[in-house]
Amino acid sequence: MILDPTEVSRRMDRFERVCREAGSKITHQRIEIFREVAKSGDHPDVQTVYRRVRDRMPTVSLDTVYRTLWWLKELNLVNTLGPSRGRTRFDANLSNHHHFVCLHCGSTRDFNSDALDQLNIAETVQSIGSMEAIRLEVKGICHNCAAVMNRPT
Repeated sequence: MILDPTEVSRRMDRFERVCREAGSKITHQRIEIFREVAKSGDHPDVQTVYRRVRDRMPTVSLDTVYRTLWWLKELNLVNTLGPSRGRTRFDANLSNHHHFVCLHCGSTRDFNSDALDQLNIAETVQSIGSMEAIRLEVKGICHNCAAVMNRPT
């Protein structure tokens, strides 16, 4: 799922601004790695980002992708999801939203819910710590997998 170019452009502008404010170098590899996450709605894991960026930049290393994604996380330019079967996924959509995770294929998709956003969870969490965000993961079987599973053999 590729996002609207206007949203990708907004994310790229934020990337450049945050990097400048942090005094971080804006390298071609960092730009391409962030762009891959920023334009993707499928919440890619490290291996997926690596494969996609390597198609455009054959010299990029898996280590560079790992380090860059965790650096982006430190700069609050991406969030992490999971772990999903031991593989952390990265999401450049920092707006309030939730996720549907397919238990069969592992695909992850965004969804919004006013009802979930209105849940009063803060009181329950206060005994544990302070709450900064709510990101719910709904797990189930996606329509594509359900269709394949229900096909007659």
